[in-house]
Amino acid sequence: MVQFMESSSAGGMMGMILSLVILVVFMYLIIYLPQKRQDKKDNAMRNSIEIGDEVTTIGGIIGRVSAIKEDTFVLETGSDRVKIRFRRSAIASVEKLDMGGTAKDTKEKETSLKK
Repeated sequence: MVQFMESSSAGGMMGMILSLVILVVFMYLIIYLPQKRQDKKDNAMRNSIEIGDEVTTIGGIIGRVSAIKEDTFVLETGSDRVKIRFRRSAIASVEKLDMGGTAKDTKEKETSLKK
């Protein structure tokens, strides 16, 4: 009778350890991997900024990039041309500068706006 109690206790312990391992794997797949993918996307976006791009910072400041250095960039805001220096990590979103494209692309955009 005593041996039976010990084996069921060991089986219960194994079940608890197995469920803990499954929980850790589940949390890794659901939380860590998507966050890592998002971080890679954000870093690619921050590294792709160029002079003239419109940028929104995490503080809500919107402006055009006027200079870029290693880890910082200078943002020019508004018509008064105020220049503010930020770190690349402060970028929330980037809207790429449209260099005009071809005449056909411009004409297509104008006709789609009229509709």
